[in-house]
Amino acid sequence: MDSLPAIEKPPFITVCPVDLRDTGQFPVLLLDYLDKKKSLSEFYNTFPSLENAEQVISQRKNFDADKRATLVSVLEKQYKGLPNIPDFSLLQEATTFTVTTGHQLNIFTGPLYIIYKIVTTINLARALKQAYPEYNFVPVYWMATEDHDFEEIASFHLFGQTHKWQGEYKGAVGRLNPKDLDNILKLLPGRPLIFAKAYLENDTLADAVRCYMHELFGMEGLICLDADDADLKREFLPVIREELINPKSAGLVADTSAKLASLGYHTQIHAREINLFYLEGNVRERIIRENGIFKVLNTAISFTEQELLDLTETNPERFSPNVVLRPVYEEVILPNLAYIGGPSEVPYWMQLKGIFDHYQVVFPMLIPRNFALYVNETHAKKAAKLNIDLVDLFLNEIALRKIYIRKNSDNKLDLEDQKAAFTAVFDSILQRAVQVDKTLEGTVKAELTRLNHALEGLEKRIRRAEERNHESEIEQLIRLKNKLFPNGTAQERYDNFLNFYLDDPAFIQKLLKTFNPLDFRYNILVEK
Repeated sequence: MDSLPAIEKPPFITVCPVDLRDTGQFPVLLLDYLDKKKSLSEFYNTFPSLENAEQVISQRKNFDADKRATLVSVLEKQYKGLPNIPDFSLLQEATTFTVTTGHQLNIFTGPLYIIYKIVTTINLARALKQAYPEYNFVPVYWMATEDHDFEEIASFHLFGQTHKWQGEYKGAVGRLNPKDLDNILKLLPGRPLIFAKAYLENDTLADAVRCYMHELFGMEGLICLDADDADLKREFLPVIREELINPKSAGLVADTSAKLASLGYHTQIHAREINLFYLEGNVRERIIRENGIFKVLNTAISFTEQELLDLTETNPERFSPNVVLRPVYEEVILPNLAYIGGPSEVPYWMQLKGIFDHYQVVFPMLIPRNFALYVNETHAKKAAKLNIDLVDLFLNEIALRKIYIRKNSDNKLDLEDQKAAFTAVFDSILQRAVQVDKTLEGTVKAELTRLNHALEGLEKRIRRAEERNHESEIEQLIRLKNKLFPNGTAQERYDNFLNFYLDDPAFIQKLLKTFNPLDFRYNILVEK
């Protein structure tokens, strides 16, 4: 949590940070939020900036001391046995706050952007410490251990190959045994020790992820939290009980979503009547209410209202918040100032502002993670040789072909001058024609339209002919785009970080020294 170290030269050349709107990859709601559109001000608390952080610090100063003690106790239990354990007692101080990101437990870290989320979170904690040295700021990775969507975490892409955790698994993924991943480890170059140790020496996926994240980022101050814990859930009991007996969340989310829809925004999440799962063993299923009886979907489990309330007291860990209540749970148990999320997360948090207000829970600053395209030296030289700007690679293939020809052709390929000349001629013809017969106006204009269509067809044929003249170079350009946007997907959403880390163990340190957590642009990072 120290300040960023001084360096003489940046480890990357950041080439023309790209406005998010120019990438074509982001939802309008996120873009308008970052543009501080006034109509969106009711859907968040404080716009993210170092100056505005003071407001959220003030709102969080009275965070409950007992909750801090519970948090520290749980973390000490979860980190038992790991080397170089952080001094969690810092979290018991009223001057200590957290900044948090969260994600599913994707195997081998999953797509590159998960690393970017964590780096952004660590750098935000450092930036806040520089701005407010009288306080402490702890970066937290909220492990989505209770998530039950196994398919979403079970594969990753490395060096052009897809590796998949085979099998059918149910229940919270954090409770799975990761030793089955040895089959994948045997296929990886060098059998990375960091993952071999994590997956083969731990009995749960949650413990394994904490193990390798601690090794990757522990020295940077990152703390990994598994909220699948009875003591933490007990702090959330007031919300759990109200959600069961007198649920308000569905109506509040519906109202907020309707307001956003009226402003023209697409909303992502839809609240259930009860936004809790029942979690036990390998079961994580929705709780529903039918005729006064509470049932667990796809099971024979059912409860009366009193039985369920009694269970919240004796076994609070059996109640798992869904996507609607998970953010509220997070902010209830953490002295949190900011949540760092992806391009879909930030908008869906905005749908939840009404729930936060209802439970009088402080709404954190919403901060999009850093976005990046990593370009190695070979690819950068190829782009330069082809006389194409790296930002152009965000274009689709058709547009990219056009811009390449426009930049590299020695021939004038458009017929704009000819179109203008024909238009002038037809204006003269039109004047003469209507003097003779006004009904000829439509005929003359139709002929001009037909001619312009013919000229546009000729333009396309000329451009295609020029593309054939540059066929070799264009093929190289398309191959370059496919390398940097594999399968037409943003690199950060497809490639695994081992694609870069195995060749460059300093890769994460370079990111830490390069990313600015409050610069909301897309970074093109070029290897030196």
